[in-house]
Amino acid sequence: MLIKMLPLKPIYLAFLTVLIYFLIYRFSFITALLTCLSGIFLISQYDRKTCLRTFFFLLFFGFYFYLSCQKIESDYQNAPKRVEELRIIPDTISINGDSLSFQGKSGHRIYQAFYTLKSQKEKRYFENLRQTSVIKVASDVTEADSQRNFDGFDYRSYLKTQKIYRLVNIKKIESVIPEQGLSLVERLHEWRRRALVFIQQKFPAPMRHYMTGLLFGYLDKSFDEMSDIYSSLGIIHLFALSGMQVGFFIGNFRYLGLRLGVRRDYMNWLQLPFSVIYAGLTGFSVSVVRSLLQSNLSNFGFTKMDTFAVTVFTMFVIMPHFLLTAGGVLSFAYAFILSMIDFQHLSQPKRWGAQMLTVSLGVLPLLMWYFSSFQPLSVFLTALFSLVFDGLILPVLTIVFFLSPFILLTNVNLFFIVLERLILYINQIFSRPFVLGKPSLLLLVLILLTLALLHDYRKKKPLAAVLTAFLALLFLTAKNPLTNEVTMVDVGQGDSIFLRDIKGKTILIDVGGRVSFAKPAEWQQRVSDANAERTLIPYLKSRGVSKIDQLVLTHTDADHIGDMETVAKTFKIGQVLVSSGSLTKADFAAKLKKMQLKVAVLKAGDRLPIMGSQLQVLYPFKTGNGGNNDSLVLYGRLLNLSFLFTGDLEKEGEERLLGAYPNLTADVLKAGHHGSKGSSSVKFLKQIRPRVTLISAGKNNRYKHPHQETLRRLIKIKSQIYRTDQQGALRFKGIRYWTLETVK
Repeated sequence: MLIKMLPLKPIYLAFLTVLIYFLIYRFSFITALLTCLSGIFLISQYDRKTCLRTFFFLLFFGFYFYLSCQKIESDYQNAPKRVEELRIIPDTISINGDSLSFQGKSGHRIYQAFYTLKSQKEKRYFENLRQTSVIKVASDVTEADSQRNFDGFDYRSYLKTQKIYRLVNIKKIESVIPEQGLSLVERLHEWRRRALVFIQQKFPAPMRHYMTGLLFGYLDKSFDEMSDIYSSLGIIHLFALSGMQVGFFIGNFRYLGLRLGVRRDYMNWLQLPFSVIYAGLTGFSVSVVRSLLQSNLSNFGFTKMDTFAVTVFTMFVIMPHFLLTAGGVLSFAYAFILSMIDFQHLSQPKRWGAQMLTVSLGVLPLLMWYFSSFQPLSVFLTALFSLVFDGLILPVLTIVFFLSPFILLTNVNLFFIVLERLILYINQIFSRPFVLGKPSLLLLVLILLTLALLHDYRKKKPLAAVLTAFLALLFLTAKNPLTNEVTMVDVGQGDSIFLRDIKGKTILIDVGGRVSFAKPAEWQQRVSDANAERTLIPYLKSRGVSKIDQLVLTHTDADHIGDMETVAKTFKIGQVLVSSGSLTKADFAAKLKKMQLKVAVLKAGDRLPIMGSQLQVLYPFKTGNGGNNDSLVLYGRLLNLSFLFTGDLEKEGEERLLGAYPNLTADVLKAGHHGSKGSSSVKFLKQIRPRVTLISAGKNNRYKHPHQETLRRLIKIKSQIYRTDQQGALRFKGIRYWTLETVK
């Protein structure tokens, strides 16, 4: 076998190759150090010939990764600026209200396309579209947005892993023509789309969501609410097709073939084309392809560890970006743990429980890295619902689907209604996972190494106790960063400022939110997440925040308080602080009452302690109307700088503020009303004289904030301007003195 020609054990080579992979694709000092240490260890343990052969093996992959990386950058830089024709990849079609999105090809390039549907008739057409079709379009080609918050999601980098380098915003569809002469891969995409459309048309909700999810790896937007609940309980991975689902279909395929008299060695080869078809029908996801590779390799005499290693090498060739996504890393982490640890000496119930516990704890550092949280109940729920999903739901849905051309067994839907009610009930009791924070790369590596050592030396109790204590310290460091911070989170067109001191005291000023405009027709209404779920909440979780001590809502505009209910569901809130004028708004007051939180009114002169100092409430002086000029204004000297936070205060409010505090100055000004020309007046800026001005505004917002006139005023007083629309989130960070960081 070729595997015997390798210079080292395949698993060692796989580890070294992964290091080279990250060294090239995600270079950092830590990966460089680990690579050097691994090289030193290799030289010290093996003879010269083995080291040279290993070097050339790694050089081959390193050169391959380098060329792949260069091609990505070249394709990105040279992407066409115009697209007039797209060949729709049918199983990527997604419709949400009047929004149509899909992936399409133009030449050899793939694009992510978006289009606003113009009528119900057009919507029905694309809902029923099953064929691969070519559309002629009038469109704009743009770049995807990159990361906008610290440790936030980078949409541009994610699309690059899918070989997508531009977005196509379609203004008009001029024609749609069915495509002929499809390749096998294109046929598989089309068959998958046909199956999805058939299920969505023939089966009721929620049954159809489980059928498309578990059989074909597809969940549409209408399942988002339940998807969030499964995520909060830590069991959304049950819908990520992988080992058990692959085992179910491959196992039944082999069983049927063997029962029909096909020889076992022939069956091993027949399984290969079946695997390709199954991978295509489930969208060629990393986890499915990984499971299929391992399943097929095991048929040809490979050991568990060799199977895993060869799967890694094969994936580098056929899907080179598989370790650049959370799904890919977690899938291989699960597989690695199950390959490394032998549970065969345990009885079946103990083996099953040990596997669940070991895998859950083993991937915990990676869950922290990607999601900053962990639901302890997920260990039990995964064990329980894995039995239900893979032992009952998957077989039943498979039978129902294959019988559906002859008889529709829609009564099964009652089971899924009961299941979702049970899930909702569990979520009401255990709605909040533990927020553990996101470790730095160094901290992540230390946690993984400590876990590995703890596994190896678990029987040496004194050493295991020391390692356990050190591990607890590492987790505590991720949960409680040893620094002060003042962060303007990029929430788009809105405001949210987070303050935290080294002792863990937290104050959040506003939460952001979307401004609602005219209500669309029913067919146009979209299912959408709260803005905070993509911006503020992930950031706070990455900083280990599970409780907000004081939530200050400056006034009642939706772009400042719109997401307060979503934030309150995610984090414990000690106290909500508002102006008396805000409570005159009936809708706002009713929402606060519904949230059942402790509410207090702030007035001029009140103080909020933090960072060994305090924020002082400067304004308003009397009960207003909860609007812009009734915004709460906070001032404080924090560490070595003074900060002035002005909400949406406009010129009239600024004049009242200056009248009450004629000597007021500040080193850092949060510009009022997102840099509107109605705020930050000449007189106000001349007195405040901020050295630094922070402006929170959405990229390409419809209001054209910040206004050029405001920027000219700030330039005139030589204030250094930082804007979230251009630089993403802005963060002051330090222990005794501040350092200003920007995402871009």
